[in-house]
Amino acid sequence: MQSVRDRLEIILSRLANRAADEKVYVKLYAQAALAAADAADARQRAGVCLGPLDGVVVSIKDLFDVAGEPTRAGSAMLAGAQPAAQDAAIVRRLRQAGAVILGKTNMTEFAFTAIGDNLHYGTPGNAADASLIPGGSSSGAGVAVGEGSSQISIGSDTGGSVRIPASLNGVVGFKPTARRVPLDGAFPLSATLDSIGPLARSVADCAVADAIMAGEEPVPLQPIPLAGLRIGVPRGRLFDDTQADVAAAFEACTSQMERAGARVADLSIDDLIGGMRAATMRASIASMEGAEVHADWLATGASVPVDPHVSGPLSRALTVPASAYIRTIRRRAELVAAMTERLQAVDALALPTVPMVAPSIAAMAGDEALRDRTEGLLLRNTQVANQFDLCAISLPMPGTKLPAGLMLVARHGHDRRLLGIAAAVEALLSG
Repeated sequence: MQSVRDRLEIILSRLANRAADEKVYVKLYAQAALAAADAADARQRAGVCLGPLDGVVVSIKDLFDVAGEPTRAGSAMLAGAQPAAQDAAIVRRLRQAGAVILGKTNMTEFAFTAIGDNLHYGTPGNAADASLIPGGSSSGAGVAVGEGSSQISIGSDTGGSVRIPASLNGVVGFKPTARRVPLDGAFPLSATLDSIGPLARSVADCAVADAIMAGEEPVPLQPIPLAGLRIGVPRGRLFDDTQADVAAAFEACTSQMERAGARVADLSIDDLIGGMRAATMRASIASMEGAEVHADWLATGASVPVDPHVSGPLSRALTVPASAYIRTIRRRAELVAAMTERLQAVDALALPTVPMVAPSIAAMAGDEALRDRTEGLLLRNTQVANQFDLCAISLPMPGTKLPAGLMLVARHGHDRRLLGIAAAVEALLSG
């Protein structure tokens, strides 16, 4: 059986060979990771195990604090920031569980935007084809798992930032209910919408990482039989402009679920989505709360360049009066309650994670209008889970040339049940 050290040395050697052009990782902890690997191997020889993450190679997004270094959050502006006094809560919990933390993965600046590009640290090429976008904001996290340089990556998800790269890179990505996993030591974007979730090759790996980050005892995940489960398909505006091969793969997935005994039926949520669009017409919750996080440099001007796709929306949101923000948050609470009520009728919603496969990096860089339209499509389906305070998971769908994701969405707090349903769907689709 391969030792943890052997597995890690193979990864480090692969990364060393491309060091001159490294864009997936922005920081490697080679010595600390080797020490953690040796410790895991020693425990194994002694018959001691810290649990299911012991000796697992994990990477973390560049917005989690690691003691003694600045947290850059994908920005050149923070390269000289005060070093973190201690590890982020989730980093501490992962280390205590025996995870081998390999490094920090690249991300979009300040976790804003969904394309996955970064002006300062480069754009990681998609794991399926390096000429394609990785998706963001947890861009490096999706590629790292997709290419096998980490077994589990930890990202953050404010409007889809775990699930978008999971979908485009062909891996599993889980967005837990907000505040299930502590945000201490994670660079903020939106206090209302931020959540921390894992990307991995399997639902089971995501479930283990989620439990440990949430401070729970990780217990083996039991798939929930699909027979008799009620699956709602929210046809309508979330299905507009879906690429033909993505739509066909989705229909094939739901047909398989029906054959397995699930009751699949349409469930319209267009009225609630329309209500949320009206409530956030002036500015999104993420941009208004992000503008508060970054208010100081937005007011005085940045000391170093900031991606205009980030500074632009934040600057505009800074001008929105507090009364408009408060009304948006109040209206959101009403819509969250209405969605909770609507979803009582089903065990989960099913829809494409994003309505497309990854476009090329060159196309996004060369056409501003296309980039804006793509950004809107990438975020459209995933952001529903954040806006309406739900939990959601993206699974790879079979049957497409490039990776595409199937998203399952469940009510607030139904995380473990959703993971159980997802495990059953995963087994069905890979069977």
